[in-house]
Amino acid sequence: MEMLNLSLPAANRFATDYLTGSPELQRFFHYNFTDENSYIHRLDELKNRSFMRQELADHIQTFMSRYAESDRIAENIGKLRKENSVAVIGGQQAGILTGPLYTIHKVISIIKLAEQKEQELGVPVVPVFWIAGEDHDYQEVNHVYVMKDNRQEKWVYPEKNLEKKMISEVCINRDLCYSWVEEIIETYGETKHTKEVLSFALESLKKAESLVDFFATIIMELFKDSGLLIVDSGNKDLRKLEKEYFINQIKNHREITSAVLGQQEKTKAAGFSNMIDINENTANLFFYDEHVNERILLQFDPQNGGFAGKNREVSFTYDELMEIANEFPEKLSNNVVTRPLMQEWLFPTLAFIGGPGEIAYWAELKLVFEHFGVQMPPLVPRLNITLLERSIESDLNELKLDLKEVLISGTSGHELKFIDSLKDREVEELFGKVKGMLSDQYHLIREKSNGIDPVLLPMLQKNESILLNQIKFMEDKIVEAICQKNDHILRKFSRVENALRPGGAPQERVWNPFYYLNKYGLELVPELLKLQFRFDGTHKIIKL
Repeated sequence: MEMLNLSLPAANRFATDYLTGSPELQRFFHYNFTDENSYIHRLDELKNRSFMRQELADHIQTFMSRYAESDRIAENIGKLRKENSVAVIGGQQAGILTGPLYTIHKVISIIKLAEQKEQELGVPVVPVFWIAGEDHDYQEVNHVYVMKDNRQEKWVYPEKNLEKKMISEVCINRDLCYSWVEEIIETYGETKHTKEVLSFALESLKKAESLVDFFATIIMELFKDSGLLIVDSGNKDLRKLEKEYFINQIKNHREITSAVLGQQEKTKAAGFSNMIDINENTANLFFYDEHVNERILLQFDPQNGGFAGKNREVSFTYDELMEIANEFPEKLSNNVVTRPLMQEWLFPTLAFIGGPGEIAYWAELKLVFEHFGVQMPPLVPRLNITLLERSIESDLNELKLDLKEVLISGTSGHELKFIDSLKDREVEELFGKVKGMLSDQYHLIREKSNGIDPVLLPMLQKNESILLNQIKFMEDKIVEAICQKNDHILRKFSRVENALRPGGAPQERVWNPFYYLNKYGLELVPELLKLQFRFDGTHKIIKL
C-alpha cells in the first residue's frame, strides 16, 4: 500500500478553517489539536479530576464479553483501571454492515492516535469507540449504497421501524437480513474472498439480537487485535453508571441551555451558522417512553417549573424527573448537547476524534464545559481517506485527469468537454442552419397567417415546436451514435466518478466497506492499520 497526502477542503467552511489552524477559530476551543503541548496540559488537567475507572472497566468488560476477545482488549481494559490512563474516544451511529466507509476511518483514527499519544506521552492511552445506540434516527442506519446496472442505488434493509426506538432497542430479523446481506454482496461480484466475507457477515448476524449487536460484532471482529474498546450509549447498565450525571444535568439544565445560546452568539458573530437547534426552554434530555417505544425530547415548562414533551406526550414535575434520574436512569438519554458532557464525565478523555459536522457543533459547547469547571478535550479531525484502486488509477492516467480535482469536483466537467470534442462541427453547423432557416420561414408564415386567420397562430407555433424538436431529436441521435463509438472511454469517466466522487459526494460518505473487503479480503483492515498516519488535516489517498 502507498499513501499520498493531499490538501482538500472539508465538508463545511468551519471544518476547513479548523483544519488550516485558523487562529480565529481557536477561541472556540480550549486546546489546539496541532500543538503537542496541548496534550501535556490536558494530562495535567485530567490528573485533578476523578473518574469511576473500576466501575467503567467492569461494565466494558461485561458488555464486550459477547463480542470478540483478544489479549489486546484484556490489556486495554486493564489499562483503563490505572489512575494515570487516558482515552482517545470517538463515536458513530450503528449503521447496518457498519454504514459508510467513514465509520471505519473513524475507528482507525481512534486507534492510531491512541498508539501515537501513548508513545509520545509515556502514559497508558486506550482507544474507545462510543456507539450512539441511544440515537433513534433509524433512517440514518438502515441502508447501504450499491452499484447496480452502472447506477448508484440505495438499498434499504426491508424491515420497517415506524417507532422512535433507540437503535439499541431495534431488534433484527435474522432471516430477512440474511437474504438482504447476500443480495448486497452478490452485487459486488464474485472474487476469491467472497465466500469468506459472506460467511463473516452472516456469522456476525447469527450472534446479533439488535442493530447495535450486528454493528458491534463486525467492528470488533475487524479490530479486535488492535485492542479497541467499545461502549453503547443506549445500554441500560451504562446509564446506571450515569445516574449522578443525569441528576447534575437536570439541576443545571437552564445554565446548560443558556451557555449554548451564549456561545452560539459568538460563533454567529464570527460568520458561522448555528449547528445546534436549541431554544431557551430546551432541557437537552430525552425520556424513553416504553409504552409507545419512543424517545421524547423534553422541554422545560417555565410556568410550573416542570418538564414535558413538545406535544405534551409526557410531563413531569422537577422532583419527578429527579426521581427518574435517581431510580430509573435507563429511561433518560442525552441529546447533541449533553452527550459530549456525559462522555467527558465518564472517561478521562485525552482527545476526541470528530468529523467535520461534530467539530462545528462542539464549537458551540465551550461555555457549557466551563460552567462545570472542565475543559473540552483537544478535538482531532478524523482521518479523511480515499481508497484508490489500481484500475481506477489507470483510468485517471489514461484520461489525463488530476486526482485532486476529481476528488473535489468529480469528472462530469471533463466528460462534457470530451463529448464536445467528438462532435462533427460541420454537421453541427448544418443543423444550426436548418433550425435557423425553419425559424425564419415560420416567422414569415406567421405574419401571413395572422392576416388570414389569427386563430391559426397557436397551431403554427405548436407545429414549429414539433419540427424543431424532431430536428433536435436527430441532432441528439447523431451525438449519441458518436458517443457509442467512444463508449469505452466514457465508461472510464463513469468508473472514476463512481469510485472517487459517487453522486457528487466523497467516497467515504457513500460506499460500504464490504465492497472493498469482498475485493481485497478481511486482511484489508489490518493492512490499513499498519500505515503511518499523520493527523495533519490532509486527505489520505491509499493506493490498493
